[in-house]
Amino acid sequence: MASMGPREARQARSQRRSRFGCRNCKLRKLKCDEGKPQCKRCCSFGVLCNFMSNIPDLQPIAADTGHALAAREKPALRPPITNAVWTSDASTSFQLNTKCQDFITRYLGRSLTTPNDPNMRQVNSKLLELAFTYPFLMHASLAVALTYDRHLNSSIDGHRTLEECYHWSQSTVLFNKRLREPIVAKDKDPIWGTAAALAILTFSSPNASTPEQSWPLKYSTSSLDWVRMIQGKMSLWHTINPLRRDSLFRVMAATYADILAPLPEDGIEGIPRAVAAVCNLSESSTSKSSPYLEAAHAVSQVLDLPDSEVTTGPVNFFIRSIHGTYEELLRDRDPVALVLLYLWYRKAGRSIWWIELRARVECPAICLYLRRYHQGNGAVQAFLPGGEFDDRRGC
Repeated sequence: MASMGPREARQARSQRRSRFGCRNCKLRKLKCDEGKPQCKRCCSFGVLCNFMSNIPDLQPIAADTGHALAAREKPALRPPITNAVWTSDASTSFQLNTKCQDFITRYLGRSLTTPNDPNMRQVNSKLLELAFTYPFLMHASLAVALTYDRHLNSSIDGHRTLEECYHWSQSTVLFNKRLREPIVAKDKDPIWGTAAALAILTFSSPNASTPEQSWPLKYSTSSLDWVRMIQGKMSLWHTINPLRRDSLFRVMAATYADILAPLPEDGIEGIPRAVAAVCNLSESSTSKSSPYLEAAHAVSQVLDLPDSEVTTGPVNFFIRSIHGTYEELLRDRDPVALVLLYLWYRKAGRSIWWIELRARVECPAICLYLRRYHQGNGAVQAFLPGGEFDDRRGC
C-alpha cells in the first residue's frame, strides 16, 4: 500500500470484507454492511441474507418464499432462534415467518373448507396441531389459507400468488415423497388432511382468469385435472380409513355418509322434469343405458336446497358421479354434460368458496360455449341466463 496514493489507499481499505458480515458477501468478496435481517448487498442481488447457519449460500429469494417474506419486511432485529416457530419432522423443517404465523391465527384455527360446519372446525383445529410435526401438511394448510385470503380480497381475475405456488409446490413434493414410504397409523390423519387440501387447491386454481381464456372455450388436456385429483384422494380411502376409531375425521361420519351414499341406478324420481328432459331420461332409464343418469340424480340433490344447506356432503355427491362415460362426455364438451356441470357450479359456487373460485370463470365460460356452438339446442339454452329455467341469478 506504500506505493499507492492517498485516494487509492482509501479505496483499497473500503473494499476489505467485514469480519462479521454474511457468508454471501464473503463469497462474493464484497464488504457487508451487516444489516439485519437482510444486508443491502444481498437485498439488491436478490438472495437471502445468511447470517444464520440454516440459510444456504446464495439462495435466491424466489426459491424460498417462507424466508423471502421476512426479508421484504421492514428491517428489524432477528428474534433469538429459541423464539422462532418451526414445523419439522425427521427429515424436513420449515421456519414460519410473520405472515405464516398470522395466517395460522386468522385462518387455520377455524374451518376454511366449510366455515359454518362445527365438525370441520374441530377437525381443522386438530390438523393444525399435527401440522407442526408434518411439514407437508403445514405447507398444504398455508397454501389453502393463502387461496382463501385471495378469495376474500381479490377481484374475479385474481391470480395465484407466489406464496400460494410455493407452499403448494413444497407440499406436493414432500407429500409424494411420504407416499413412497410405508404408511403407519400415526401418519394416516395428516396424510388424509393433506390429500384433501391438495384436492381443494387443484379445484380452486383454474388456469384461466377470464371466461374467454377458460375451458370449455379454450380446450386443454389438463382442464379437468381436478377430477383426477379428487379421485386420487378417494383412492386413499381404504388405506387411511378416515372413519376408523382413532381417526380425528370420525366426527365427519354423517358428511362421509352423504358423499359415499349409493347413486341411483335407475328411474328419475327426484330429478326435476326439465333436467330429465334435457338428458332424455325416463322411468325406464338406467345408469347403463344413459351416461347422464347418475350425474342428473347427483346434481338434483342440491338444486332445491337453501344455499346455507349446500355443504360438503351434497356437493361431493355430484363430484363422485364424474366418471366413466360421463367424464368422457365432459372432456369432449358434450352440451348436456356441460349443462349438468353448469347447474352444479351455479348452485355450489354460491355456498362454498373454493368452488366459487373456479365457478366464477368456468360457469360463464360454459354459458358462452353453449350459446356459441349449440345455439339451436333449445332444451340446453333454456337453462342459461334469460332462459325458461334460469333461476335469475345467472352465472
